[in-house]
Amino acid sequence: MRMRQLGHSGLFVSELCLGTMTFGGNEGMWGQIGQLRQDEADALVRTALDAGINFVDTANVYAGGESERILGQSLKNLGVSRDDVVVATKVLGPMGDGPNARGASRGHILSQCKQSLQRLGLDHIDLYQIHGFDPATPIEETLEALDTLVRHGHVRYLGLSNWAAWQVVKAVGIAEARRLAPILSLQAYYTLVGRDLEREIVPMLRSEKIGLMVWSPLAGGYLSGKYDEEGKAVDGRRATFDFPPVDRTRGSVVIPEMRRIAEAKGCTVAQVALAWLLHQPVVTSVIVGAKRMDQLADNIAATQVSLDADDLATLDAVTKLPAEYPGWMLERQGGYRA
Repeated sequence: MRMRQLGHSGLFVSELCLGTMTFGGNEGMWGQIGQLRQDEADALVRTALDAGINFVDTANVYAGGESERILGQSLKNLGVSRDDVVVATKVLGPMGDGPNARGASRGHILSQCKQSLQRLGLDHIDLYQIHGFDPATPIEETLEALDTLVRHGHVRYLGLSNWAAWQVVKAVGIAEARRLAPILSLQAYYTLVGRDLEREIVPMLRSEKIGLMVWSPLAGGYLSGKYDEEGKAVDGRRATFDFPPVDRTRGSVVIPEMRRIAEAKGCTVAQVALAWLLHQPVVTSVIVGAKRMDQLADNIAATQVSLDADDLATLDAVTKLPAEYPGWMLERQGGYRA
């Protein structure tokens, strides 16, 4: 398990991050995603740590806070030293019925950080992330609230999730101008059938030296190997929770190539999907979640899959984004300066 630097910080995290969205679900969407109880979660956390994973991601909204509680209890049950694990959680979504029990306002951030710490049973959060963009709250207010948490020692590092490139850069500029704690990471969706962030977000991340955490690296199970070229599967999460959106036209072309590479490498289709991400220089850590031990073991084994130049070129060719303005003009006019 390789360790990678998180953005422009001195914090090192494992190339795989254990996602805990499957912890604690009961009814509705969270029940469809996962219903793991404490003993099952303990086993997954132990397996991840034994494999060298030191990075775990959760969020206050996952199963209404139950995911945080179960994760915190797992760390306690397993006797994990606090310095041996990097715990990330998030804030934004509704945690109550009132208008102020959601969003990225000062009040909601400060209140939810305190509650997350209580559920996790920790004295600090290593990486605290804003789970999405809040159009109702000035970015300045959000960043100042986060800075308060860092200065008080409740939070060590700051990140964002699902923000547009212009929103991230605006936040970075405000933080620098006001000498607030910096933004070090972005959590975003990125797969072979979802490469949209390569247009604006990837160049921005490289420019600003911000780390990338990838969520849903198997495209909601679409790249797990269960699906055929037409997107049909015998079972799978997408049967009841069809998310995130997938370009099935692109998938119909890339899945056969992934199967061919998997057969040649003696690995699974899912491992090819994960290995492709791990070969992308912009990626810091890939978040892997699981309902079963065999799923997690398969994901962990992807770190041992090496894709050669031909493999990467083939996968790139069949999934490459069509040219759009201003990208094609920037390439045309800037090529002679490269």
